Amino acid sequence: MKFFADLHIHSKYSRATSSQMDLEGISEMAKLKGIKLMGTGDFTHPIWFATLKENISTIGNGLFMFNNIYFILTCEVSNIYVKNGKLRKIHNIIITPSLDSAEKVADFLSRYGKTESDGRPIISLDSDRMFERIMEIDERNYLIAAHVWTPWFSLFGSKSGFDSIEECFGEHSQKILALETGLSSDPEMNWMWSKIDNFTLVSNSDAHSPANIGREANCFDCEMDYDTITHVIKEGNTDKFLFTIEFFPEEGKYHFDGHRKCDISMHPNEAKSKENICPRCGRPLTIGVLHRVMELSDRDFGYKPEGKIPFKKVVPLMEIIALAVEHGKGTKTVERKYRELISRLGTEFEILLDVEYEDIKKVTDRSIADGILKVRKGEVEVKAGYDGVFGDVSILGSKEEKEQLELF
Repeated sequence: MKFFADLHIHSKYSRATSSQMDLEGISEMAKLKGIKLMGTGDFTHPIWFATLKENISTIGNGLFMFNNIYFILTCEVSNIYVKNGKLRKIHNIIITPSLDSAEKVADFLSRYGKTESDGRPIISLDSDRMFERIMEIDERNYLIAAHVWTPWFSLFGSKSGFDSIEECFGEHSQKILALETGLSSDPEMNWMWSKIDNFTLVSNSDAHSPANIGREANCFDCEMDYDTITHVIKEGNTDKFLFTIEFFPEEGKYHFDGHRKCDISMHPNEAKSKENICPRCGRPLTIGVLHRVMELSDRDFGYKPEGKIPFKKVVPLMEIIALAVEHGKGTKTVERKYRELISRLGTEFEILLDVEYEDIKKVTDRSIADGILKVRKGEVEVKAGYDGVFGDVSILGSKEEKEQLELF
């Protein structure tokens, strides 16, 4: 069975998250995107857990069902603690196969943080000690290191992370299910560092609103079963884990170095030449993902280790439409054209990846069809994101080119 999965999202009980991130909103958007398996997110939050317990149906294989969408029990926690004399802030994703195990994990974590205050709770506990305990609760529980390069809250983050997996997780390092690339990096960047070759890379949306579901995702061809899926991920089986869906990493909001308050953005090489200091205010720059990857890497960009999961870069369909019609992503015009396309051609992933260009051109604006085709070919330009500011994508060419298209 071939299907897409987005394993890392948040419910409406997480901070800065849309009120539409409930089971109805999540499942309906998953259908539009073409995603069959969604993470629940936030199972440590007592109200969200009660909602899950009351509404999702157990199907007996570690997965659940709501509104014809499969769900897997997941949560993200923010581990904040001191280790080796340095403050660490690490985000981790926990995956569990049963409501009983989820409840026990949540009860354990509640001793170290206020799980009722945020869907992504702050836990004052070492990542390795937490991982050890959740494995004791249920040997089928797993951990994915979340968005591993993000500066402020990740395993390798420049502000509070570690320089190796072993430094963080010790003897439990090889038991980690996977590393999540995050929006500001892609597999090709991660392949520059040989020390993480033995870990599978996954990509998820970390969505805080329905529209962002599936902006990164994973494509599998295996049984829809908890043990099968986790085994395929752990082994990095390229026959069953077909590819990941990736942002263009420059579009992520921490790709370059920079200082948002001073509107300063720069490539790592330029930042190094300025000793990583903002030239306007004299304060340290926020060191971005590309800089951190270059700092730890031992290979040139473009190297691909054998047996790695392939990937495909996309720009979300709403974003392509918004650029084509020159309206904001959240406008009624963009949403109307988005839903028209899906009603006539299939799911978002089918349109972005598979539907023939001529078929797209028949049912929508040519500029939209051309935009989809250019993304497939990688013909995009991105002004890189930095210090919390998303990058700007350009996929439709010059203003003159667009004006010429409109003559036909």
